[in-house]
Amino acid sequence: MFSFGDLLGESLAGMLQRPARSALTALGTVLGVGTFVAILGLTATASSQIDARFNSLTATEVSVEDKASQQDEFAGPAFPPDADERVGALNGVRSAGVYWPVRLDASVTVRSAPVGRAAAGDGRTEVVAASPGVLEAAGPTLSQGRLYDELMSDDEAYVAVIGSGVASRLGITTLETRPAVFIGDQPFTVTGIVENTERKADLLLSVVVPRTTAERVWGPPEGSSAVMLISTELGAARQVARLAPTALRPDHPEYLKAVPPPDPRTLRSGVSGDLSQLFLLLAGICLVIGAVGIANTTLVSVLERTGEIGLRRALGARAGHITRQFLAESGALGALGGLIGTSLGVVTVVGVALARDWTPVVHPATAAAAPAIGLVTGLLAGLYPAWRASRVQPAEALRR
Repeated sequence: MFSFGDLLGESLAGMLQRPARSALTALGTVLGVGTFVAILGLTATASSQIDARFNSLTATEVSVEDKASQQDEFAGPAFPPDADERVGALNGVRSAGVYWPVRLDASVTVRSAPVGRAAAGDGRTEVVAASPGVLEAAGPTLSQGRLYDELMSDDEAYVAVIGSGVASRLGITTLETRPAVFIGDQPFTVTGIVENTERKADLLLSVVVPRTTAERVWGPPEGSSAVMLISTELGAARQVARLAPTALRPDHPEYLKAVPPPDPRTLRSGVSGDLSQLFLLLAGICLVIGAVGIANTTLVSVLERTGEIGLRRALGARAGHITRQFLAESGALGALGGLIGTSLGVVTVVGVALARDWTPVVHPATAAAAPAIGLVTGLLAGLYPAWRASRVQPAEALRR
């Protein structure tokens, strides 16, 4: 009778006969299971960070579009002159402002001198009219200077804030000399250079001038080109989006369309799902490679141990005994690789999270299932070699 203890003892002896080969055989499962655990853990960890970023940026941004011309062709711009103050009075609003791209004649260029060519490599640099609230809502990082304020806007001052890309093309490297940007023949003193923004990244490639100055020089916005950008407190965006049209135009709220932020949970789920599917496919490939390695090594072991198998058969071992012995060896190698892979995967998740200052997230079910996956992989990989071993005839094996 071949007891369970005998089966374990024989399997352990078979693996310890060639420890280096057994270690290399389990390496494929270690990599596959480790990749599986690390991918699921890193995906869950990254998902929590994606959620946090959506909450801090996307979930606090509301835009209001001018739809007056679509409702009434004779209606003027939907945003009133005091649009910033009206929306700013709503609970949960941090900052708000109206902006639109200025439509310039084809002959008007943006230069850093009264005469000469336009910005290098750029025949048309965009000019954006914006109230001071837009710059605040965009969350800019200044490399030099300052933003224009309400006082400058009320005075219709000829000032401008430019992005670092525009400054580089115009050859403006410092504000100590009080440089000016010429839009056509009109000079605008540069008050600040923006290095980066949290929102409205296209401002980095634009020349931004006060809304009031733009209306004086080029007139009000054409059609429905004006948009209001609103930065809100966390959790207030959807409420602000519902109230903003009425606060701006109580007489015609239908002239304005507020666009609330997308649901971060839905967006996060979509991103996380795509990442999980891609990386789980890679983990599955690693497991297949590990299974092929176990199957190949076990089959070679069967060929090398033909004499041993024949001797066991001659002493009374049945085909089922031989099958169970080789399945036990391959399963043990798979389980051992699964345990080591699980440990390495968890260590990888924790290491990456600590390096990025994140909170590591590993689901308990993932850590519990990973060794079982290694065991199943080893058993499946050992099926054919074990069957081959059970088919060895004692007389033929002993003649070799």
